[in-house]
Amino acid sequence: MGSLLSGKSGTIFGVTATNTESENNGLRIAVIGAGPAGVYSSDIFLRQLKKLGDELGLGTEARIDLFERLPVPFGLVRYGVAPDHPSIKFIASALEKTLDNPHIHLYCDVEFGKDVTLEDLLERYDAVLFATGAVKDKPLRLPGADLDGVYGAAEFVGWYDGHPAGKREWPLDAERVAVIGGGNVAMDVARELMRNADDLKAKTDIPDNVYEGIKANKAKELHLFIRRGVAQAKFSVQELREMEKLPGVQLIINEDDFELDDDTIEMAQQDKLTRQMVEELYAIREMAEDMEDDGDVDFEGNPADRKYYIHFNSAPTEILGEDGHVKAIRVEHTETSADGVMKRLGSFTDYPVEAVYHAIGYKPESVTGIAYDEHGAHLANANGDGRITVEADNGEVRDRLYATGWAKRGPVGLIGSTKSDALLIVTNMLEDLAKDAEGGRVAADRDPESIDRLLAERGVHPIDFAGWKRIDAYERAEGAKEGREHKKVIDPEQFRALAHEVAGE
Repeated sequence: MGSLLSGKSGTIFGVTATNTESENNGLRIAVIGAGPAGVYSSDIFLRQLKKLGDELGLGTEARIDLFERLPVPFGLVRYGVAPDHPSIKFIASALEKTLDNPHIHLYCDVEFGKDVTLEDLLERYDAVLFATGAVKDKPLRLPGADLDGVYGAAEFVGWYDGHPAGKREWPLDAERVAVIGGGNVAMDVARELMRNADDLKAKTDIPDNVYEGIKANKAKELHLFIRRGVAQAKFSVQELREMEKLPGVQLIINEDDFELDDDTIEMAQQDKLTRQMVEELYAIREMAEDMEDDGDVDFEGNPADRKYYIHFNSAPTEILGEDGHVKAIRVEHTETSADGVMKRLGSFTDYPVEAVYHAIGYKPESVTGIAYDEHGAHLANANGDGRITVEADNGEVRDRLYATGWAKRGPVGLIGSTKSDALLIVTNMLEDLAKDAEGGRVAADRDPESIDRLLAERGVHPIDFAGWKRIDAYERAEGAKEGREHKKVIDPEQFRALAHEVAGE
C-alpha cells in the first residue's frame, strides 16, 4: 500500500499527494482517538496555530495525524449514542468536514500500544494528544450484580449501535426489565428496550442483526429507577421528548414524586437547563395521566402493549436471584433535599424483573505507558490541565504528552465540554511548544511519510479518509435499497475490504 497521503489527493480534496513544504517544516502532532474529542482538538489546534503561531514563534503550519483503533472514525458519536437521536447525523457531518482537511491525516484500524508505540510517536511527532474516550461500564457494586441477566449499558449500546467488537446477538427474552440510572445513557437504553423494531428501522441506520433482535424483544414492562428527585435528574430535554413519542408504550409515573417543595422549585429555576428539564418532566406527568385516563394508551391514543414506569427517589440496593438468574430488584425509597443531598428512608420495595441494565457511568480506557487516575477515572494529568503526569497524585509533568475529553476529565460532560477541553489543551500545547528550541520542532524524524513506512513494515494497513468515504458511500447505498438514509456495516473485515477496494491496495 502506498503512502496514506494519497488519500488526500486529486480533485476530491483539491491538493496533490506530494510532500508540501508545510508538511516537511511544520509542527507534527499525533492524536490518539478519532472521536469528537480528537477531531475537535485537531481542528482547534490548526485554527489556533493560524491565529497565534507567528506570535509564538511556531509558524502557522502543522500536520496532524489521527490514529484510531477502530476501522472507522467518530467514536461515541457512531458507537455510543442511540441510533434514533436525530442530532447524530449533524454531529457526524461536522466531524467529517473537519477530517476533510489536507493538514489532517486519518489512520483508522491502527491500535496504539500494539501497532504503534509511544516511542514510535515521540520520535516522529512534536507532541502526542490522547483522546481515547470511554467504552467500558463502571462496575455495579450491588449484591447480585453477577447474576445472569445483569448487563452494563456500554455493552448493550455497543450491540445496538453495531460496534465492530460488540456482540452480534443479544438476549431480549425478559418480559419485565429494570434500568438503573438518572442520565441520558439510561434513557437511551430504556427507550431502545421499549422501541418498535419496524419504526426504529425506518428511521435509523441499525444493521439487520439489531433489527431482528429488537423485533424479537419480549419486554412488556420496564422500570427506570432514578436515585434522586425530579429536580436532580440529569436528562436532557431532547431525551425526554424522545421518550414521549414511543409507539405502543404507556408512560406511568408516581404523582408523589412531583410534589416538590418551594426550596427545590426555587433552586431548579436558577439554572436554565434544569428548569427546562423539570418543566418537560411535568409535561410528561400530565401525558402519563392522560394515557391512563384514556384507557392505557400511547402518545397517539392507540392501545399500548408495553408499560414504561418512571421511578424517582428510588435507589436500587440489591438484585435478587434464583438459580443464578435475576428474579427481582430491591429498591430503597429516598428523599432529596433542594441542594441535591439524598437521604435513604429505610423502606424497600421489590419489583419482579428478569433483566437489569445499569447505566451508572462509563470508565475511560487506560493507555499503555500512561498513568491512570483510578479515583477520577481518567488519564493522570496535572490539575486537570491536560498535561500528562508520571503518576496520578501530584505527579511530575511528562514532556510532549497531553490528554483531552473523557481521557482528561473522566466520563462527564457532553459535546460542549469536549470543545472547551480542546481549547484549553491546545492552548497549553502551544504554550509548551513555544518554549522549546527550533520553534517546537523537537521530533527527530520529520519525514511525513516515515509513519507510513513504519506501519507498512509491520504489516499494518490503515484506513484513511478516502477509505472511510468508500465505507460511507457503501452504507448509504445499502440504506437506499431499503428507503433509508444509511445502514451500518458491522464486520471489521468488510470495513477493510471496502476501504482498500482500489487498485494497488
